[in-house]
Amino acid sequence: MRVLLVDPIDPAGVHLLREKCEVLLCKEASFDGIRRDARDADAVITRSRLPDDFFAAAVKMKAVTIHGTGLDLVPIGAATERGIPVANLPGGNAQSVAEYCVLAMLMLARNSFEITTKIRTHPWDEARGLGVKAHEIAAMTVGIVGVGEIGTRLAKICRHGFGMRVLGNQRRLDRLPAEAEAMDLERLIAAADVVVVTCPLTPETHHLFNRQKFALMKNSAWLINVGRGAVVEESALIEALQHRTIAGAMLDVHEHYRLEPGHPLLALDNAVLTPHLAGMTQESRQRMGTAAAAETLRMLAGERPLNFVNPEAWEKFHARRSQNR
Repeated sequence: MRVLLVDPIDPAGVHLLREKCEVLLCKEASFDGIRRDARDADAVITRSRLPDDFFAAAVKMKAVTIHGTGLDLVPIGAATERGIPVANLPGGNAQSVAEYCVLAMLMLARNSFEITTKIRTHPWDEARGLGVKAHEIAAMTVGIVGVGEIGTRLAKICRHGFGMRVLGNQRRLDRLPAEAEAMDLERLIAAADVVVVTCPLTPETHHLFNRQKFALMKNSAWLINVGRGAVVEESALIEALQHRTIAGAMLDVHEHYRLEPGHPLLALDNAVLTPHLAGMTQESRQRMGTAAAAETLRMLAGERPLNFVNPEAWEKFHARRSQNR
C-alpha cells in the first residue's frame, strides 16, 4: 500500500505509516502536482485542497484523510460515488488556531505589521511614530462567527484573559459557551470591534461576508478569517479594505486557496496575510500527524474511521474491497 502525503506531517505519523505502508511525499502541492503524484497511491493525507477531478487521476485511491476539518478540501461527492471513505480530524488543532486568532487581534490592534515592515526601510523615528495608532484590546468587543471548538476556546481566552466582551453567532444560539453573548449576525457585525470568522463553508455560509455585511461593520473594526476562504467574498473585502470601510483584516484562508503573484490583497497595507497555517504548530502537528496516520491505516484495513465524513460510502467501499480480493 502507498500513502501520499500532499503536505508533510509530523515524523511520528510518518513512522506509524511506514510500519505498514510505503510513504510518498507530493513534490509540489499544485493541482497538477497532486494529480501526478496520486496516480500510484492507495490513500492520501492532505491539508491542501485537492482538485475537483482528483479521483479521475487517483484511480487506485481507497481512502482519504483530511489533516484538519476542512471538508471543502476534498471533492466529497466524488469520493462517495466511488465508495472512497473520507475522514477528518475535528478539534486537533483548535488550540493552535485559537492562539493564532489572539495573535491576529494583537497584531492588528498594535499596528505591528506596518511598524515591523517600515522599520526595515524607513527612519527609526518614522517607524516609532506609527505606534500612535496602537490600541489595547481589553475594552473591545469581539464577535465570533461559528463558535465551535476553536470559537469556544477563543471566547474563553478573550473573556478571561483580556476581559473583552464576547459576542457569538451560530445556528444554535442556545449552545454557546458561557463566555459568549448570543446575538444575531447583523447585530454582532455592527457591534464588534473585531469579527473572527471560524465557521465552516456550507451553501449557507458561502459569501456570508459580502458588501452588505462589510457596510455594517465599524470603520475602525478588523476582520480575522481562520474558517474557510469562500465564506468571505474576496472582491467585496478588497473593496472594503481599499476604501477603508473597515480598518483592516488578517486572513489565513483565501477564497481560491492560493494567492497568486500580483493578487490585489498583496498590495494592501491593511491586509495581513498568512498561507493557511493557523493550525500548524509543533504540538498540533504531532497530535494530528499520528491521528491522521491511524485513521488512514484503519480505512486501508477495512475498518470504519473514527471521524467518518461520508458514511454513505461505506457499502460501496466494502463492495470494492470484495471485488479486489
